[in-house]
Amino acid sequence: MLTAVDAGDAAALLAAVPAGRRVALVDPRFVGHVHALRLGLTDPRFPAATVPGALTARPEARGALLRALHRTAAAVGVGAPVVDPDTDPAPEDRTVPGRIAVALEAEGTAVQRPPLGSLVAAVPTDPEQEAAAAAAVASVDDEAVRLRSAVKAHDGFFTTFAISPYSRYIARWCARRNLTPNQVTTASLITALIAAGCAATGTRGGYVAAGILLLVSFVLDCTDGQLARYSLQYSTMGAWLDATFDRAKEYAYYAGLAIGAVRGGDDVWVLALGAMVLQACRHVVDFSFNEANHDAVANTSPTAALSDKLDSVGWTVWARRMIVLPIGERWAMIAVLTALTTPRIVFYALLVGCSLAACYTTAGRLLRSLTRRASRTDRAAQALADLADSGPLAQAVAAVAPGLRGTFTAPAVALLGTLVMVGGALFLPYGSWLTVAAAAVYVVLSGLSVARPLKGALDWLVPPLFRAAEYVTILVLAARSDVPHAVPAAFGLVSAVAYHHYDTVYRIRGGTGAPPQWLVRTIGGHEGRTALVAVLAAVLTHTSGFTTALTALAVAVALVVLVESIRFWVSSSAPAVHDEGELA
Repeated sequence: MLTAVDAGDAAALLAAVPAGRRVALVDPRFVGHVHALRLGLTDPRFPAATVPGALTARPEARGALLRALHRTAAAVGVGAPVVDPDTDPAPEDRTVPGRIAVALEAEGTAVQRPPLGSLVAAVPTDPEQEAAAAAAVASVDDEAVRLRSAVKAHDGFFTTFAISPYSRYIARWCARRNLTPNQVTTASLITALIAAGCAATGTRGGYVAAGILLLVSFVLDCTDGQLARYSLQYSTMGAWLDATFDRAKEYAYYAGLAIGAVRGGDDVWVLALGAMVLQACRHVVDFSFNEANHDAVANTSPTAALSDKLDSVGWTVWARRMIVLPIGERWAMIAVLTALTTPRIVFYALLVGCSLAACYTTAGRLLRSLTRRASRTDRAAQALADLADSGPLAQAVAAVAPGLRGTFTAPAVALLGTLVMVGGALFLPYGSWLTVAAAAVYVVLSGLSVARPLKGALDWLVPPLFRAAEYVTILVLAARSDVPHAVPAAFGLVSAVAYHHYDTVYRIRGGTGAPPQWLVRTIGGHEGRTALVAVLAAVLTHTSGFTTALTALAVAVALVVLVESIRFWVSSSAPAVHDEGELA
């Protein structure tokens, strides 16, 4: 820590700090809670942040900070006191850090001002103010506020009342032992994988152990986010690990249950894959709707207003959070049913519960979209195009096809293509080349759906429809093949493809854009993979070669997407984020 005698001296000291380091300015008269300073000076997610009397800048904002400090020095006068109470830099903060924050914003650098709530951050200018500030600091328990703020503000009923009351203390225990959120996330994954292994034994003792371990894994899953908020250890890698490991844990557990059921003489692989498909489609509905609307202009809706009004009625808040079967409620249900019943019952409960939740959330989003007066941005249209995951076949059709007119044309054409593809897989004779013809129609309709920018009121439905078409087609063709191990192979293929789709979502959320086009072309896009599986089913009808082909395709897709994804996230220059998570 260095002390500057004036603004000019502060500029010289900051200029001498190596360029790759974060710097901070704190008024020497600052009085406040340590956690207030921590919130203002150590959060890695923002290029610059300030609380009254203190300012920080990450390396990318250092240049702007120095320019602002030089302007402040010129205005105040080199050699003048660091703070001149007679000047008027900012009504809420008359200190040099406050002046600089305003100057940074005037130059175009965003400055985060974290909400402090009951925490105190002040720069008193006389003994009376200093005594009042000190009394305010003493009246608030800094550590209690820090613990409360570690818990996510909007969480499910089970998580809020059954996990967070004690997991926050586990997070503090981890912080005091210098454990990182990524280490806790990894521990949660390992615990879930062990739970899946226990379920795969197919014994009652294994199922009981699996249920207990799954709950332990969820406690750790909550703890990693609380640790990140408690210690402000946000990172790009952490957000990616937290998001992708949640999916890996849940789907690995489904596979473990399916393996255990087979050992007990009950093949439930179709149910396991169906549960995964339903859950993945639910998520893409959420992702697609949010990307389409989060920056929409004139984004108002009577339905949204009613929803906001209901949020002020206590019991409706919890009822609405529970009905969507968020991860806490879902994992609790899975754990209890695993320990007490059979895998088949677990999957029946999942399919029924997730179907009801999907109907509820999708209906609400449809109503909001139909009643909302909004103009969607080019960024939203690009995000939907990226989520669509169109490969070279659909892109070729879109390049030569005229853009279809009409507000609801794109989702209508996508729905028609989905019905043709899934209907062909379900009702045409298995192995028939008519299914391949249905796939060809699906390719054409997929291209027509994305031939114009997706800015319509319901265009956010296009990516979920494509996901449903691809995943359900793979499920149906594998289930109808009557080939040993075809459905487990299909489970692996859908897992690999779903990872790619989740990875796309998290890249867009991180502000770095979708995966590169070469990757999408290499793995064929949704329409190319769907058509390929239809061709494989026709060529390798009722032979073990179909299982081998699905397995090879799953391995190939997994290798390409995992290698490129890991390379990207390890070397990513995306800003540090922490995913607060979806309730579902």
